[in-house]
Amino acid sequence: MPLLKPFSTPGRFWRGNLHTHSNLSDGKLPLAEVVAAYKNVGYDFLMMSEHYLDIYGFPIADTRSFRGNDFTTILGVELHAPVTSVGEMWHIVCAGLPLDFKPPTKDETGPQLARRARDAGAFIAIAHPSWSRYTIEDGRALDMAHAVEIYNHGCETENDLGYGWYLYDQLTNEGRHLSAIATDDAHFKTPDHFGGWVHVKSESLDPDALLTALKAGHFYASQGPEIHGVEVNGKEIIVSCTPVDSITVICGNSRTVVKTGRAITGATLDLRKLEPKEGWLLTKASPWFRVAVIDNAGKKAWTGAYWYDEL
Repeated sequence: MPLLKPFSTPGRFWRGNLHTHSNLSDGKLPLAEVVAAYKNVGYDFLMMSEHYLDIYGFPIADTRSFRGNDFTTILGVELHAPVTSVGEMWHIVCAGLPLDFKPPTKDETGPQLARRARDAGAFIAIAHPSWSRYTIEDGRALDMAHAVEIYNHGCETENDLGYGWYLYDQLTNEGRHLSAIATDDAHFKTPDHFGGWVHVKSESLDPDALLTALKAGHFYASQGPEIHGVEVNGKEIIVSCTPVDSITVICGNSRTVVKTGRAITGATLDLRKLEPKEGWLLTKASPWFRVAVIDNAGKKAWTGAYWYDEL
């Protein structure tokens, strides 16, 4: 009865944030203060994602001097280029971008820029889909993305536009294999920090090891709860976690299967409940599912999609 990834992969979980800004772009605090803030509250790693725009001098924050044995950084940026379906700039989070990455050319589109970043070795995530009003066509255009930012704490606390599951689930239903990240997008001008992160499974805190794990999808996203394990035994899924009030399995249609209670730390759920059954208007089963847990404060943790044909 094997555990599913990332719980089955070697190493331990490291907590990190992949979307944050300093006064190198439009954040309030100097770079050193932002890094210290995350380190002091117990994060294991941080990526500064300054807006890679000419008005800020195309900054890529060089945070290598902040690396140590118990805390490290990943280099990256938030890329921008014209133009989405609603006439907005693209917002694309890129982790693992080299310091010599060249700025966009005047005729380079968002998808072209993201492709160039991926070719340069970066992990690509579609940033705050709800806030950016990304359409399914926009999601399709970013066909090089590794992940969707399914929770953005700043967008949620300021604008009620923090969740990106609508785009993730639609793209997954079209066959895309994507991972799911939660982030802060902190600017430290409002209480927009320490609200969303990823737990990355890696054998070390080395930035290259973390980047490899991100690209492989060896992580889960959280606002607080921790998921300890997900495994499938025949038609049953077994989930273990820190105390929560709900453990639910979601798929590509309206079917869910859930266990609720007070401070439960696990559940065994019947995946057959996600399948079509007589008397319900459902013509085909979903080829994938994902797991969410919700604690008594409404804080959540999520896996990305699992595909039945890969179990």
